[in-house]
Parts: sequence; structure tokens; C-alpha cells
Amino acid sequence: MRVAVRLTPRARADRIDGITVSADGGSVLKVSVAAPPIENRANEALVALLSKTWGVPRRDVSIVGGAKSRNKIVHLAGESSALMRRIAAALSALPAA
Repeated sequence: MRVAVRLTPRARADRIDGITVSADGGSVLKVSVAAPPIENRANEALVALLSKTWGVPRRDVSIVGGAKSRNKIVHLAGESSALMRRIAAALSALPAA
């Protein structure tokens, strides 16, 4: 399963901010991490945050597109319906925008 992410590095805290609309009209998951975009630290923080929040092993979360960009494609390995349930539960726990 793949998820489009808009990453903001150097934020106050690591958090998932919700779902937003990208410039091309598609939906993206908006994520902020405290790590700077140096030496892959922000990408590593993104993978750690998503794996922890969604209860997925770190080895099953990888960035497959946009490694040097704020717009990323994250691949989640595993059974899609179970992943969708976990993601939906985590997103529903976010405060309303």
C-alpha cells in the first residue's frame, strides 16, 4: 500500500497533522517532524513516526519516492485491509481541523 505524504521538517514536534489537498488536487497526509532535512534525518523520523503511530514494524515502512523532496510516497508492506483499518483508526483520533 502506498501513501502520499507532505513532510514538514524542523517542526516543534513529530506529529501527523491530518489530510490536506495537494497542489494537483490529490489528497496527501500532512506530517511534521522535528528533525532537520540533513543526512536523511527527516526521512528517518518520518518512517519512525508512521511505524509507531500505525503499529507497523519499521522494516515494513519505506520511502519509495521523493527522498529529497517534501512530497513523498511511502510504501507500507503488509496486508492492505489490516493496514487501512490501522490508518483509519489513527486518523480518526486526530483533532478535527
